[in-house]
Amino acid sequence: MERPVSGGLREEERVLVSEQSWRPCPKARRRLRGCLEWVKRQLFRVGEDWYFLFVLGVLMATISFMMDLLVARLYEAHRWLYQEIGDILVLKYLSWTMYPTALAAFSTGFSQSITPHSGGSGIPELKTILTGVVLEDYLAIQNFGAKVVGLTCTLMCGSTVFLGKVGPFVHLSAMAAAYLGKMRTSVKEYENKFKQNEMLVAAQAVGVATVFGAPISGVLFSIEVMSSHFAVRDYWRGFFAATCGAFMFRLLAVFNSEQETIAAVFKSDIKIDFPFDLLETFFFMILGAVCGLVGCAYLFCQRWLLAAVKENRLTAKLLATDKPVYTVLVVLLLASITFPPGLGQLMASRLTMKEYLTSLFDNRTWGQLVLNASSVAHPRGVDPGGLWQEWCHPSATIFGTLAFFLLMKFWMLILATTLPLPAGYFMPIFIYGAAIGRLVGETVALLFPRGLRSEGDLRPVIPGGYALAGAAAFSGSVTHAISTALLVCEATGHLGHVLPVVLAVLVANAITQKHQPSFYDGTIIVKKLPYLPPIRSRHMASYQVVVEEFMERRVVALAKSDGFEKVLGALDASANAEYPVVESAGSPTLVGTVSRAQLVAFLQSHKHPQAPPGEKLATAGTVGDSCAIEPIMLQLSPWTSLHQAHHLFELLKLQCIFVTRFGELVGAVSRVELRRAIEELANPK
Repeated sequence: MERPVSGGLREEERVLVSEQSWRPCPKARRRLRGCLEWVKRQLFRVGEDWYFLFVLGVLMATISFMMDLLVARLYEAHRWLYQEIGDILVLKYLSWTMYPTALAAFSTGFSQSITPHSGGSGIPELKTILTGVVLEDYLAIQNFGAKVVGLTCTLMCGSTVFLGKVGPFVHLSAMAAAYLGKMRTSVKEYENKFKQNEMLVAAQAVGVATVFGAPISGVLFSIEVMSSHFAVRDYWRGFFAATCGAFMFRLLAVFNSEQETIAAVFKSDIKIDFPFDLLETFFFMILGAVCGLVGCAYLFCQRWLLAAVKENRLTAKLLATDKPVYTVLVVLLLASITFPPGLGQLMASRLTMKEYLTSLFDNRTWGQLVLNASSVAHPRGVDPGGLWQEWCHPSATIFGTLAFFLLMKFWMLILATTLPLPAGYFMPIFIYGAAIGRLVGETVALLFPRGLRSEGDLRPVIPGGYALAGAAAFSGSVTHAISTALLVCEATGHLGHVLPVVLAVLVANAITQKHQPSFYDGTIIVKKLPYLPPIRSRHMASYQVVVEEFMERRVVALAKSDGFEKVLGALDASANAEYPVVESAGSPTLVGTVSRAQLVAFLQSHKHPQAPPGEKLATAGTVGDSCAIEPIMLQLSPWTSLHQAHHLFELLKLQCIFVTRFGELVGAVSRVELRRAIEELANPK
């Protein structure tokens, strides 16, 4: 190779060339470069998925742990400030209300100023994306930063606002997976839509696993909630990424000296030598039925309020122009109600979200603790070893405080779901279900103080087991998931009640799924997202409705012999991404499709019939000669049932499919027509 002539170089260029021309140990560098290239080839030979999934799990676990650490430190600082103010009631009220109000207002203003798609949990939008609908803005990288900052501020509000982080972390994991997918595209120099979808499927499990430290139930929960159909080949991706995330999340807790070893997030001390009596399964079934009925009421009221807030003139105007103002008004109301010297003392409002679960999963029976204690003093601060005392009040029993908590949190939680800030809604319903189970468990323990068997050894009822079942049953009924039974066991490390927990979850789901759509499906309905609704099993008429009854008959099609004017007219008539091509105008035999981009290129390369003669473009040309016609792999028959068409759209993530009769084009079916047919089936006129 010839050396560059140094005489023609400037001084800074000469220095740069001299620095690059001399590097130490050229043989060692060549060997190291060769080793790295060999390692890279071997990694891509095995498959590049696994280390992208590893990075995804570790990244989200680190963000989750750091967020929890920051939230815990600031919440403890707020708790210390509230205690140190003294007995001045006005200052205590201002300290209790202004802290969450300011944080919630900042969360709303900051996230909404960056992108309007950062509010809520993000699961309804992600569920829509996984059906094949393109919603690019929801996976943009700027949305990631807005959601992280906004969610951190939301969690700092504590149990006053009563919101969690499961949903937003699923959304954050999906955004991180989409960004890693773009990095892989730059490395491998190709883009594969199926690979991107596989990464998104794995990201769902990571979002749940890095919150609860539960990889197995994280994968199962993500499949149940997010997917109508699941490819088995994606199974290992979800488990690998979720295991990496959960392991890293708990490992960071050990490094931070929070625990001595890797253990469950909500460690339970429930005895497993005799967890429950066989006769108690009847009460667990009753608990499941109660959770199912309350879940139906919750889903109906939440969907109604969400729609009412959007339709009301005042709230709609605030949500359109002044979202932080709406947030301030709602959070101020919630904080005032939970003020500890007021109604908050009947709702254990001084506890954090984690302390709520820890206290409700307590192994002891609160009714007996109150009887054995001569006087339950309300401590100035929260005692980590006596969280049950927060549920005691001199003027009310344990049953009264639990019932009042359930009554107030029912509408407060529904109201909090209307806030336009990044927040999750799974943890609140998880805690709410645990409170239902605790109330039922304490009632059973009161009715049978020596256990359900009067003979033999004393086998007292354990209310903590009912709290486990209630948390799984209510959260499962609201989300239409069965895997919450396993999630409870993984999150607490307790497997003794797994069978009654599963039984309660099944009963609750049987009631809720028959009467109400899930929480996320209801949000999709209210937001009017382009999501394909499911066909209920009770709608057997879906097999009798055929495509010919609801298909679009006016289809803009092109013939192979069409020229400039026909193509221009087709592009003006519709904005479709692709157009069907038939053999000729007299013979509408479908031969394939042509994309809109190719038709635009066809117009740009051909001369308009009325154009000036001086233009140097092709004067003649047809669609069949100048455009690449893609063959059609799948067509519908006019006699295809609605049920079969719906199944194909969900399985293949289709947007539109053409209908042919004996090979001739007779119509088309898109998601719009399919959704309209399903709605008419569910609500016949």
